[in-house]
Amino acid sequence: MRTSLLTLVLAAGVSLMPMMALADAEKPANLIADGIPAVPDSIVAATRPYMEFRTASFRGWDPTDRSMLISTRFGNTAQLHSVRMPMGARTQISFEAEPVSGTLSPKGDVLLVSKDTGGNEFFQLYTLKDGRLTLLTDGKSRNNFQGFSRDGELIAYSSTRRNGTDTDLYVMNPRDPKTDRMVAQVSGGGWGFADFAPDKKTAVVAKYISVTKSNLYLLDLQSGQMTPIGDHKTDIAWGGVQFAPDGTLWVTSDIGSDFQRLGTLDIKTGKFTPKSPDPKWDVESFDIADDGSFIAYSVNEAGVYRLKLLDPKTGTSTPVTSLPKGTVGGFDIAPWDEIGVTVASAKAASDAYSIYPKTMTVKRWTQSETGGLDPNVNAEPEFIEVTSFDKEKVSGFLYRPDPKKFPGKRPLIVNIHGGPEGQSTTGFLGRNNYLLNELGIAIFYPNVRGSTGFGKRFVSLDNGPFKREDSVKDIGAFLDVLETDAGLDAAKFAVTGGSYGGYMCYAVGIRYGARLKGANCVVAISNFVTFLENTQSYRRDLRRVEYGDERDPKQKTKLLEISPMTRVSELRVPLMVVTGANDPRVPKSEADQIVEAVRARGGLAWHLVGMDEGHGFAKKANQDYQFWTSLMFWQKTLLGE
Repeated sequence: MRTSLLTLVLAAGVSLMPMMALADAEKPANLIADGIPAVPDSIVAATRPYMEFRTASFRGWDPTDRSMLISTRFGNTAQLHSVRMPMGARTQISFEAEPVSGTLSPKGDVLLVSKDTGGNEFFQLYTLKDGRLTLLTDGKSRNNFQGFSRDGELIAYSSTRRNGTDTDLYVMNPRDPKTDRMVAQVSGGGWGFADFAPDKKTAVVAKYISVTKSNLYLLDLQSGQMTPIGDHKTDIAWGGVQFAPDGTLWVTSDIGSDFQRLGTLDIKTGKFTPKSPDPKWDVESFDIADDGSFIAYSVNEAGVYRLKLLDPKTGTSTPVTSLPKGTVGGFDIAPWDEIGVTVASAKAASDAYSIYPKTMTVKRWTQSETGGLDPNVNAEPEFIEVTSFDKEKVSGFLYRPDPKKFPGKRPLIVNIHGGPEGQSTTGFLGRNNYLLNELGIAIFYPNVRGSTGFGKRFVSLDNGPFKREDSVKDIGAFLDVLETDAGLDAAKFAVTGGSYGGYMCYAVGIRYGARLKGANCVVAISNFVTFLENTQSYRRDLRRVEYGDERDPKQKTKLLEISPMTRVSELRVPLMVVTGANDPRVPKSEADQIVEAVRARGGLAWHLVGMDEGHGFAKKANQDYQFWTSLMFWQKTLLGE
């Protein structure tokens, strides 16, 4: 029809624009828009600049020419690029249909790539050379790359190859796949390498049990013998683990603290000695200079990140003050001491920067496109803190539209993060800036109890089925305060969220539906029991620690009681559901059952399914269409258009 219409219009000499405005946008072939109206071209035209932003992420240094490896998107998916100088051209070096991630060896002679298919998260490892991938793993199991040895000879990774569930530990020289060997057969899905010792005879490995507990071991790479490090009977959460050149083991840990601190760990005694002077906030990540002269680390201050440099000899910590305010991560120190880092802020999409520690000079290496829009008009978030039902303090970030452009009370969307071991932080809102800048819709990103970044006690407040709904009640406390805000229209509130935030989206729609206009729930849990029964086996026990164990009759009863499917008759707000057909975490069946139940009761339920997507849409064409259909949903429900 589109080709015929265009041919007729041109043949008749009629003006094209008015007629084309009546047409519908083309839906990507791998999307199923069940019950969703076609997207009009008028929406596509209005939003186009907001669809064309890019992001760039720092991935490492190439020591052969001091260039930077980054990830960015010029087609439909994020691919690897090389940048030879600050603000230099981005030269694409991977050309896959699926998104890829990559890491260069310390010598720069091997580029290790990880890639899945259709978002299924069954990652395979490859080497990339001259645009071609060479498969290193079996092509079937789930494989997680976990780093190079210091000299770059070996890679470490975990794999479910043996039985599809347990993440055994492997090493390989990627230049010769025949050297691949299992060095430890383990039980459970939470195992992984932390770092090789400098001599490559041993490595520190970790077993993740929950967000508040993990265990460290020293693994003999020849014999496979594992020796526990520290007291495994105590709940300790280990974060980063890295050997300094002199063999000192540096870690982040919450030993003796509510927060993750940076310090050293004695492998023999398990004694942790804190070194970073940041007791009130989590140290998120760190990297050690090749000569051990300094350590770069980031501190998460209630969702705002600070990069600091630590002198391990003096204990002096110096903040890097010239980076944009926002989220800082993914950093790596080059052999010549230059620090590469990814920074995202409200005013700009994520980009790659570098810092010279001796002068504290900051250089920007990429400046991602924003669709021609001025990023300086984007709103900076406002920190909101409220007291919940049990006197617990909870907080979040409120983005308000420009009051000069949009005077009076504005509609609000509450956008709840996933995890639940996650956190809403300050950063670039991408397509959502259209809602703020063009429609005048405010957006609030809450950090309910159970969010990371606020200490070990806080992250544990929602554990298990009997505390789960306390986090839902936190949203009620936010609504109580936001509804009294002079700049917000309490009659036009709505909710959205993804993954665990998707469960929260359903649950909030049920509990507070009378105060909401709609719920847009993405890759969401609708029934905790069926979710636990059907999530991939390698992660099932890990999720049971957080949510509860459906095999225990008492817990199963409670899990069913708090599941949105059990109370679906109370879900009376209009519903939109977004699903990835290949999602290994929250299976598509979780969406199917709630959509069917809502429709059976005469309710509105739009359902967008990505047949080539997993736990969230990763391909640009699909992301665009998801935004357009979501926009139509908000226009129909929240704005009443």
